[in-house]
Amino acid sequence: MVATVRTVLGDVPAGELGVCDAHDHLFLRSPVLPGQELDDPGRAAERLREFHGLGGRSVVQWTPYGMGRRADTLAALARSTGTHVVAATGLHQAAHYTPELLDRVRDGLADLFVAELTAGIGTTGVRAGLIKVAGAFHAVDDHARLTMTAAADAHGRTGAPIAVHLELGTGALDVLDLLCGELGVAPQHVVLGHPGRSPDGFTQREAARAGAFLAFDGPSRANHATDWRLPEELAALADAGFGGQLLLGGDTTVPETPGMPHLLRRLRPRLEHTLGERVLGAILIENPAQAFAFGPTA
Repeated sequence: MVATVRTVLGDVPAGELGVCDAHDHLFLRSPVLPGQELDDPGRAAERLREFHGLGGRSVVQWTPYGMGRRADTLAALARSTGTHVVAATGLHQAAHYTPELLDRVRDGLADLFVAELTAGIGTTGVRAGLIKVAGAFHAVDDHARLTMTAAADAHGRTGAPIAVHLELGTGALDVLDLLCGELGVAPQHVVLGHPGRSPDGFTQREAARAGAFLAFDGPSRANHATDWRLPEELAALADAGFGGQLLLGGDTTVPETPGMPHLLRRLRPRLEHTLGERVLGAILIENPAQAFAFGPTA
C-alpha cells in the first residue's frame, strides 16, 4: 500500500510532497497574541508563492481547531499556487481559547478530531491531515492530558499523525511517556515541535532514540533564538544516527516573522554547508514524507 498524506485538496502519495516546510502557519488567531493575527489571505498567498518560487512544494500548517485556520482559504491557496498544504485539527493550550469554547468541546474532543480528519472542517469539506496538541512548560498538565488522550484515540481510529507543541522546547520525554507509553501511540507517528527552543541535547537525543520525529523551527518570534544554534544541533543529532527523524519549519506565528521563505532563502544554505546535501535533502524531503503519512488504524 502506498503511504499517503492528507492535504486540503485530498490525499496524495507521500513521495509527492517534495521540499516541505514541516511546521508553519498561514493563518493564526489567538487571544495570547492580540493585534498580531495572521488573517490576511493576500499576504498568505505572497508568502506561499515566494516559498514555491524558492523550490518549496509543501507546507504543513499546525493551526488547530478554534484558532482561525480558514480551511476553505487554504484550499484556494493550494490550488492557486500549486503547493500542497496540510491542515490540522486538534487543540492548543487552554490559554488560546475562551472558557466557553473549551466547555463546549471538552467532552467530545476525540469525535471532533475524527470528524475533521474524515468528513471535513466545518462545512468546507476540507479534511485535516494531522492532529495538533500541546504540552505545558516542563510538564504535561491536565489540559494536555485531556487533549493528548483524545488525540491518541483519534489517531487509533484514523491513522493520522500527531504533532505536539513543546512549550519553549520542554517536556518532550513527559509527552512521549504519555502518548507512546501510557496511550500506546507508535512513536513514529508523533512529531515533536520546537525542540530547538531548549538547548538540551540530551533530551533531544532521548526523544529521537524513542522514535519520534523532531521538528525544528525558524524564528517564530524575536525572543525565540533558534537559528544561531540550529546547524550544530541538527549536526549532532545526525551524527548520532537520527538524521532520518529531523524536520524543519518556518513556524510563522506573527506577521513580522521571516517564515517560510526565510527557511529556504537563508537557513537552507547555512544548513547545507554544515550538514551536506544528502542529510539536508532527507530533512526537507524524505523525512516529512514519512512523518506526515497516515499510519494503520487500530
